[in-house]
Amino acid sequence: MPAGMPLWGYSAHSRLVRDVVLAFDLPRLGERLGQVLSSDALTAPRLRFADDRLWTLMRLLAGAVETNDPSTQLYGDGLTAAIFALLGSRREETPATRKGLAPWQLRRVIDFLESRLPERVELSRLAALVDLSQAHFSRAFKASTGVAPYQWQLQARLKRAQEMMVTTSASLEQVAEATGFADAVHFGKAFRRAHGMTPAMWRRVYGRGAGFERTRG
Repeated sequence: MPAGMPLWGYSAHSRLVRDVVLAFDLPRLGERLGQVLSSDALTAPRLRFADDRLWTLMRLLAGAVETNDPSTQLYGDGLTAAIFALLGSRREETPATRKGLAPWQLRRVIDFLESRLPERVELSRLAALVDLSQAHFSRAFKASTGVAPYQWQLQARLKRAQEMMVTTSASLEQVAEATGFADAVHFGKAFRRAHGMTPAMWRRVYGRGAGFERTRG
């Protein structure tokens, strides 16, 4: 439904209605994606249009908006680009060949991410570092690393947390704060999803062994 178009409908005995409204600022979105966007694909109504992929992406974006985790910035940027690609794509267009980043490009991006590990980083900033559009950068980064930018950032934060738990006596609350998590509970959930155990359990299992090896050396 194009913006500003009147809409009416009728249903009987409805028990569940789901509604999501997306409003795109095309000039700003085009700047962030690094391309000139045409409104042609969005100004014509699509009757009886449905796309399960689009609905899934919108549900994920709605959930991401409620999260304060720094990695959510890259995650949300990627979802926004993907949603617009589905809405504004043309069927005759063929997907671009997937190629990774050049070694110097990957190093520059990784260095930047590592220097700002606990912070929010926008996808547009990473793409600009290597002079690529966001869509092209996202594909190339995943081709080079095997994961999306937000996943790489989250994995790096969890790895730094592991290092802190082994090499320092910092509390889990301090580790969570230093690695950009809202609190120890948020940190614990993310850690358990990634490693199958709580941070406290991981520290008991691996922290002691690492400390023993350091003492022996």
